[in-house]
Amino acid sequence: MDDHEQGYFTEENSAEVVIGRNKNAKDERLKEVMAVVTRKLHEAVKEIEPTQQEWFEAIMFLTRTGQMCTDWRQEFILLSDVLGVSMLVDAINHRKPAGASESTVLGPFYVHDAPELPLGANICLDRKGEDMVISGIVRDTAGRPIPNAKLDVWQTNDDGFYDVQQKGLQPDFNLRGVFRTDDAGRYWFRAVKPRFYPIPDDGPVGQLLGKLGRHPFRPAHLHFIISANGFQTLTTHIFDPDDRYIDSDAVFGVKKSLLATFDKVDDSQRAQQLGFSSPFWETTFDFVLAAEVARDVAGEAPQLSESQSGPS
Repeated sequence: MDDHEQGYFTEENSAEVVIGRNKNAKDERLKEVMAVVTRKLHEAVKEIEPTQQEWFEAIMFLTRTGQMCTDWRQEFILLSDVLGVSMLVDAINHRKPAGASESTVLGPFYVHDAPELPLGANICLDRKGEDMVISGIVRDTAGRPIPNAKLDVWQTNDDGFYDVQQKGLQPDFNLRGVFRTDDAGRYWFRAVKPRFYPIPDDGPVGQLLGKLGRHPFRPAHLHFIISANGFQTLTTHIFDPDDRYIDSDAVFGVKKSLLATFDKVDDSQRAQQLGFSSPFWETTFDFVLAAEVARDVAGEAPQLSESQSGPS
């Protein structure tokens, strides 16, 4: 018997015995991760002291969560979202230099290959909802505009649904589009005012929220993925600060820096120029991209590129 296999399992040494059994793991990262997970899980069980029935119910909750997953729905991601873990992982993996726009979660309704459209195009194909125009500038952390930056945008309709949730009811690629900034880093497009909406709450995660006294709603927002050569891709939202759920997002995606200003404009002449009825909504929001982090020849110490470090 090897040294790491010795030791009888007791309540006091439970984690150490299990972790020790993994000594010969072929993947060092896996061994490290499982040691932390095992230790924290055993600590939780010792603190909670669940009955065997309670532990069985927890196992059945995870079983139902897995059974709810399909090609179009990932209930475990939803569980990660409502526990704040998705946002924590996002924050750890997307730490930004000072001044750069903050990221937030991608969400489950992103669609690849949305059509590329000219600046100013209207992404609302069914013309339902309150008209809105969105504009701004994409810059680097030194304040310089970034021309030809790509903005992939999508949002819900006036009823709080994405097009993929209402196949046959909404046109394909409704309220989706890809735009490129002009030579001055500017972008603008037309859409409709987004609405709050519930995350899928008809499964075990929704039932958990109900038992915890929590609602399933996300506040109104527009999604952006912004990319440009030499810069880190930014996945983010802009939020309506006046939304009723802005302080209680079910998936914790709201950040103060991502609050936009949604202004109602009563100007019939300008509305006519935009092809809108009056009044309409307008928001202006600038994005700041962080430069890609370069590595030396050995692929070790990260170095800041000139555009990230800025003028001295």
